[in-house]
Amino acid sequence: MFHKELKGSNPFLGETTLFLFRKKKTCAKRKMSEEAEEKEEKKKEFKHIVRILDTDLEGKKSIVYALCGIKGIGRRVANVIAISSGLDPRLKMGELSDDEIERLKSAINSVEKRLPWWMLNRRKDLISGEDRHIMGSDLLLNLREDINLLRKIRSYRGIRHERGLKVRGQRTKSTGRKGAVVGVLRKKQLAAAAAKAGVKK
Repeated sequence: MFHKELKGSNPFLGETTLFLFRKKKTCAKRKMSEEAEEKEEKKKEFKHIVRILDTDLEGKKSIVYALCGIKGIGRRVANVIAISSGLDPRLKMGELSDDEIERLKSAINSVEKRLPWWMLNRRKDLISGEDRHIMGSDLLLNLREDINLLRKIRSYRGIRHERGLKVRGQRTKSTGRKGAVVGVLRKKQLAAAAAKAGVKK
């Protein structure tokens, strides 16, 4: 209807102008539909959870902050890993392709070569004497082994760990009072017990 009015109102507008007008409209529609299709494809490809080193990482977060979900990886280490694997650290984790995730995994596996020695979290290992960087479940296992070794050799720190007391020289008189409270309550209980014993007599 709009085209008819346009054609009727202006005698100089012929069939060619109408054709061009329609063509512009269809081109704009095509572009919009292509953009919508691309967005849908991205949505389909978006991974909400990415699994690296037996850890589920959020796809919504950027690579640096998502990698911080792995034990033993902080922001600085994550940044080095992302850059050394040729990825933008600000990209969302869920937007990465399978190849890029594989590149990231290989970078994490060879992190000791990519980091300077002072950034590694286990320098001069007791058994091997090497500088290592431990991540994931290995970190907790190593921590447990270290505490057990301290207990076995009966060092001061090992004994403190054994007794569940503070290890690093903090004061224990006023803070860190865990377990059964021995104080005013205990006195009240003793007094009540004494009163009951007096009544029975």
